[in-house]
Amino acid sequence: MSEDMPDLFSQAEASDITRPLAVRMRPANLDEVVGQDEALAEGSPLRRLALPQGSDMITAPSSVILFGPPGIGKTTLATIMATQSGRAFEELSAVTSGVKDVRAVLERAHRRLVTEGKETILFIDEVHRFSKSQQDALLPAVENRDVTFVAATTENPSFSVISPLLSRSVVVKLNPLTDEQLKVIVTRAVHSPRGLNDTLSLSDGALNVIVRYAAGDARKSLTILESAASAVEEPSPTSNKLPEITTDVVTQVMQAAQIRYDKTGDEHYDVASAFIKSMRGSDPDAAIHYLARMLRGGEDPRFIARRIMIAASEEVGMASPQTLELCVAAAQAVAMVGMPEARIILAQAVIAVATAPKSNASYNAINEALADVDKGDIGQVPLYLRNAPTKLMQQWGNHEGYRYAHDYPGDIVQQEYMPEPLRGKIYYRPKEHGYEAQIAQRLPKIRAILHGTVADKPADDDTASALNTASKDGKE
Repeated sequence: MSEDMPDLFSQAEASDITRPLAVRMRPANLDEVVGQDEALAEGSPLRRLALPQGSDMITAPSSVILFGPPGIGKTTLATIMATQSGRAFEELSAVTSGVKDVRAVLERAHRRLVTEGKETILFIDEVHRFSKSQQDALLPAVENRDVTFVAATTENPSFSVISPLLSRSVVVKLNPLTDEQLKVIVTRAVHSPRGLNDTLSLSDGALNVIVRYAAGDARKSLTILESAASAVEEPSPTSNKLPEITTDVVTQVMQAAQIRYDKTGDEHYDVASAFIKSMRGSDPDAAIHYLARMLRGGEDPRFIARRIMIAASEEVGMASPQTLELCVAAAQAVAMVGMPEARIILAQAVIAVATAPKSNASYNAINEALADVDKGDIGQVPLYLRNAPTKLMQQWGNHEGYRYAHDYPGDIVQQEYMPEPLRGKIYYRPKEHGYEAQIAQRLPKIRAILHGTVADKPADDDTASALNTASKDGKE
């Protein structure tokens, strides 16, 4: 599809100017669509579905689920496919339609196919909002091809569409439009008879601002353009210049840049994932960027604070133990203070995690231990470590022979704490970062005392004292 076609609609008649600009500028066929080149390639499911009904095809067109962010043309594509193919077009909204509406549409489609031989495209917008019973009602008609099912969703269909319906459809992922593609769409709308019909001009700066605000959303770009056009001041009667949409005009009509952020869909998880990975990767600038996106998108600051606390343990851990304390305090402060000031507290915690030395040793340790427990590698608690609050339990040998570590210099004594089958098992492997570097130096000496494997003189006084008294008997 060519993107350099500002006069694409020059032969089209102007539409009713009372309709929204985004509606008036909808492409009339697939060749007029800007973007989605991969999804609309020759031989693709969408191209095949747009072929005239009865075309010489070995198999019937597949049902399709269009998956992608808002404003990239999902509804437009479904309408074009029905129009170009000559099929009937039925549309249902998952927000307002019930099972009764679904069945009524399917009955009409079946009757149309039997009596007229005409196929039907059934388009369902926001299919992720359809209940399981509503989706189940579609299955027989989709399987028997009474209808060709075309659905649109902004949420991953793997999680929102039932498996039987998903297996009978081809999922086509649509991408946000690029800045250059949005510029083509906006420029086309300025010149087209169906759009603003060259009644005003658009500065390059204003075009760039519109594209930035739209963030890949064609519908939003045209909505901003239409709002800006209505706010343009008329030039003086003696001027030969057209009214111009400037950067200032666009900025004035946009009180704030409304980023696309679905708090329940993929955008929520994608941004949160990037946020966590940025803190893990020690990039405070990227982490703050994603924090800002979540805050502007209306994310619950308490959710953000919880993710930061988790990162303080999972990503930083013992390399900087005090970071968790700071993040817990930040989470408590966020709950007490609230927005907008909570943004400052969250930013401090995010920067603390991002710039702290990193270690996932604690995270790895508990995961490995849980894996052993899950597969049954546990063993019995040694008798000398068991509780003995009663005489009977003492007679069983509970607690007998236990060595009280604090009775020994260095507060360490030779003694096995693991169950017998796991003796010598190591879960915690400190890294050479931050405070954990000190632990990495001390821990081998401590383990040598615990397991009675000391051979050489230790490097510090504490462990030396402990080594010298490692075999002393302790109290029970």
